[in-house]
Amino acid sequence: MPKVEVDWKKCNGDEVCVEVCPVNVFELQNLSEYPDTPKSVPVRKEDCILCMACVTSCPTEAITVEEE
Repeated sequence: MPKVEVDWKKCNGDEVCVEVCPVNVFELQNLSEYPDTPKSVPVRKEDCILCMACVTSCPTEAITVEEE
């Protein structure tokens, strides 16, 4: 399974990853640690096809994807 991670300190919640991911790995969620801005959460990591669209599209470089 691919290792998909989001650095929530960098994530600005702009939803680009949600829009570009062809298999809907991400969804925005309100996290208690970051109450002011929804953050991208990789809720379906197992569906990742390693296309890297999220990595290349994220304006804050908050997403990393690695093959395990």
